[in-house]
Amino acid sequence: MPPNSTTHSDALTRQDNTSAGSPTHLATLSAVAEALSSLRYGTVHLTVHDGKVVQLDVTERQRFT
Repeated sequence: MPPNSTTHSDALTRQDNTSAGSPTHLATLSAVAEALSSLRYGTVHLTVHDGKVVQLDVTERQRFT
């Protein structure tokens, strides 16, 4: 793992100004869940600034067999 990366457990224990139950946090989680559930092949890219998700990009791939 690269030295600047954060593990999932580290991210959960980090303190910030956003509470886990805030409407903004719940809307972000909902948007990520929606993107993942509707995606069959592709990527979901989150952009984070100051410990907060500020952008969600979804790239969908179409595969032909």
